[in-house]
Amino acid sequence: MPRDAHDQNAKSTPVLPDLLATTAATIAPLRALLETAKDCVRDKVMVDGRASGALVEAEQTAAHGLAWLATYVEALAQMQVWAEKLLADSKFGEVEQLIHQIAFGEYLWQIYGGIPMNQGEILRLQDIGLTQDQMRMMMEPSVQTLTQHANTQAARLRLVDLMQERSAEVTVGATGLDEELDMIREQFRRYAVEKVEPFAHEWHLKDQLIPMSVIDELAEMGVFGLTIPEEYGGLGLSKASMCVVSEELSRGYIGVGSLGTRTEIAAELIIAGGTEEQKQKWLPALASAEKLPTAVFTEPNTGSDLGALRARAVKDGDDYRITGNKTWITHASRTHVMTLLARTNPDSSDYKGLSMFLAEKTPGDDAHPFPTEGMTGGEIEVLGYRGMKEYELAFDNFHVKGENLLGGEEGKGFKQLMETFESARIQTAARAIGVACSALDVAMQYAQDRKQFGKSLIEFPRVANKLAMMAVEIMIARQLTYFSAFEKDEGRRCDVEAGMAKLLGARVAWAAADNALQIHGGNGFALEYKVSRILCDARILNIFEGAAEIQAQVIARRIL
Repeated sequence: MPRDAHDQNAKSTPVLPDLLATTAATIAPLRALLETAKDCVRDKVMVDGRASGALVEAEQTAAHGLAWLATYVEALAQMQVWAEKLLADSKFGEVEQLIHQIAFGEYLWQIYGGIPMNQGEILRLQDIGLTQDQMRMMMEPSVQTLTQHANTQAARLRLVDLMQERSAEVTVGATGLDEELDMIREQFRRYAVEKVEPFAHEWHLKDQLIPMSVIDELAEMGVFGLTIPEEYGGLGLSKASMCVVSEELSRGYIGVGSLGTRTEIAAELIIAGGTEEQKQKWLPALASAEKLPTAVFTEPNTGSDLGALRARAVKDGDDYRITGNKTWITHASRTHVMTLLARTNPDSSDYKGLSMFLAEKTPGDDAHPFPTEGMTGGEIEVLGYRGMKEYELAFDNFHVKGENLLGGEEGKGFKQLMETFESARIQTAARAIGVACSALDVAMQYAQDRKQFGKSLIEFPRVANKLAMMAVEIMIARQLTYFSAFEKDEGRRCDVEAGMAKLLGARVAWAAADNALQIHGGNGFALEYKVSRILCDARILNIFEGAAEIQAQVIARRIL
């Protein structure tokens, strides 16, 4: 039921008249603003018609700001696509209208006044190089209407009232997906509620590996073969389906939602770069979870600079011996195969000398995590994202069969890895949405249950405001993520779109978790409350699969 303080809001909707026409009218001036911003940054960083790496680095604020501006423009454009599709399908109800108008009202203001690249760095258009005159192209009637009247307290409170009335719904607002994908969502939401959420916090607090029984159940549901082609034992479904599954499992617990990530990476590597024999051998085993993979790329002191990797693979007859150190290896102990990047050309000092291996190993247990000869490892204790554990690994003459050189050709490793980044970042964006949804779930429940000064927390406008903005930003990030998945499914290059989805999704997840903890007050700081785990889990999303700064750099270079 609507709260007494909000009775007036419940009587009449604060949805703006001619909403879709008004939001549609903002897209052209936003696109024009972005083109002007590109020209400003090009003036700073271009040399002989190409973006200079040194100048892009020297002008990072402008370049990264351009990436964020482009992300916001694309996000609003995709929200418009979403809204128009829902209208055509007769699904553009009051909840969806409120989400849509609040999204435009908020993001238009942020574009003009300052985009939060993170909680301590606000990007303003003058940082990109725009003048006041150039910024005035936003002074269109549609932009002014939305910035003044769209994201009002009345709109936010009405949205939260409706969220309470429809608390049984799987998502806040229609997703815009087709019926098959919505059915997949409901299936995995039920699984997460029954088999993941009741146990996730204990797994986190005890720093336990996710039980093998969960992996077996997910294998039966087809999670590990979701996007592997049917001829190789998979389901052959879309990247959009991967997003839905990853989102709902991560909503239960990011560790469970991430179980399929390494399989997705390994399968992408093999599909794009493997020989037919490698595809026949490995893809069916990955799809069934008979073989669990782990990704072994990062090294100490290299971070995102994969071209500086030092682990070396030396020929030993037809086979290879690998020596070197790796770090931040997720789920390393009980897996069967490593997608391992190592240097096969000792005379090289960049990415051109790297090769990718499908390095087989024996799964370990608690007593002997790494029983395979030639490798040792130790656990890295972490704040969150604990269900698969993180490890440092050391290789000393570790044996790899020659037949397990990916593609059968040396020097292709970096290129092969780059071909997986689109899918990996799309999937990470989906995981971020799931974590944000989890934060909204616990925050809504706590705000309804917790009484202060004689009423529920949710009746206080600033608490309701937080919940409303969580729901709105989740939908914005979701639509940008689906867009990148659709582009991938159509076979179009989507590294920029995937990067944008990951960039925004990670920030939205952190903001949602932070606000959810704030709603919990002091209790949020207690380990017994789930929100403490969600906050820790959310924090990693801005770092792995490309730190936000690296992501912005890549986006900027590409769009220039």
